[in-house]
Amino acid sequence: MSGLFATNQTSEDIDRISAARESAIEIRDVSKRFKLFADRRTNLKEMVTDRRRKDRSDEFWALRDISLDIPRGKTFGLIGHNGSGKSTLLKLIAGIHRPTKGSVVAHGRVSAMLELGAGFHPELSGRENVYLNGSILGMTRKQIDRAMERIVDFSGLSEFIDTPVKIYSSGMYVRLGFAIAVNLDPEILIVDEVIAVGDEEFQRKCFDHLYDLRRRGTTIVMVSHSLGLMAEICDEVAWIDSGRLRGVGPARKLTDEYLASVNIREAESAQGISHESPAYGSTEVDPSRHGSGEVQVTDIEYLDAEGSSVAFLTSGQSCTLRVHYSASAEISSVALGLSFDHESGAHIADTNSGYDNGSSSLQAGRGHFDYRMDRLPLLPGAFTLSTLLSDKGHTYDSRERAFIMKVRAAESNLGSGLVRFEGLWTGPGSS
Repeated sequence: MSGLFATNQTSEDIDRISAARESAIEIRDVSKRFKLFADRRTNLKEMVTDRRRKDRSDEFWALRDISLDIPRGKTFGLIGHNGSGKSTLLKLIAGIHRPTKGSVVAHGRVSAMLELGAGFHPELSGRENVYLNGSILGMTRKQIDRAMERIVDFSGLSEFIDTPVKIYSSGMYVRLGFAIAVNLDPEILIVDEVIAVGDEEFQRKCFDHLYDLRRRGTTIVMVSHSLGLMAEICDEVAWIDSGRLRGVGPARKLTDEYLASVNIREAESAQGISHESPAYGSTEVDPSRHGSGEVQVTDIEYLDAEGSSVAFLTSGQSCTLRVHYSASAEISSVALGLSFDHESGAHIADTNSGYDNGSSSLQAGRGHFDYRMDRLPLLPGAFTLSTLLSDKGHTYDSRERAFIMKVRAAESNLGSGLVRFEGLWTGPGSS
């Protein structure tokens, strides 16, 4: 007997073979160590004249005890902060690095798109590099010949395909590298976020082709800092934090958990930081501020749904903007206006306390106005706020883009743009 039913196989062997059929990549107890040299000899003279000196180095563990299975035919993502070990793990899967401990087994032909220019010889032409990459993947010349026309058409580099790649721009490198990676019939495709270098048209072409590869059963492993993209494209993701595996699970669920963790870290680090624009931190007279000055805005405080002061607001959640003022005298009639602008300069909206409540009277001293929103409609980003205290055309205090308001996401499926619509979908229905 042979294969799965061979009499000399143990139950552990059978379980392992069965798992391999379900998994495209098996990662077991993987750790990766790098040496950081603080005082390394850099030339022959130093090696000869200073032979007694030892190179001083420190150990850096980029990954620690990572174990996971990447399912066959699925799109799998790696998320985490910069330096967490995502790209190192991709390189281990691609066979560029070897693990210090543990094992990485890929069941299928692996094609990787990692750093710009990886796998290219600068002196060879684009066409010659296609043959070089195909040979590395174990393909015959006839197989590469059949794929050549598709690769050239996909890259859009027909005019430059016989030119040495050392003169290519970063965008041209990405075009050719991605075209090679996806058109040489990969069983496992590894993509780092280098495709972000490409222009909008090429990115759309890339994602369309990735969708086609998914339908054909190709296993895709990818890294991107666009959490919305990861939640949309990936079936599952693994969250790596400082070299350790924090969790593996459904893409949308885990990206939301990662976002919550990032928000908590930012809130902790931002405690005590002023919301005023940096221009207002100086003692010089601000040329954009004007008014008679009997009452002036002194600060804006951001409150969450529980009324706690926070460093940033969360898109789609209840919040309050508390505008603090100081009045040097009694004011019989005044209204407060707020203006919202995106950091790109796009104007978002205006609101004014006089619209709902009419003008207010103020006593001398300090106080505040509250502007409450049941669901903050702004999408994640940085916004500047302008304030205006006025009455029937008379300006008491005007501050142009004086305050910074940061908006963060609590979920990864918010889409793009500046604001979110609050409509409800129904259907589909027959017509």
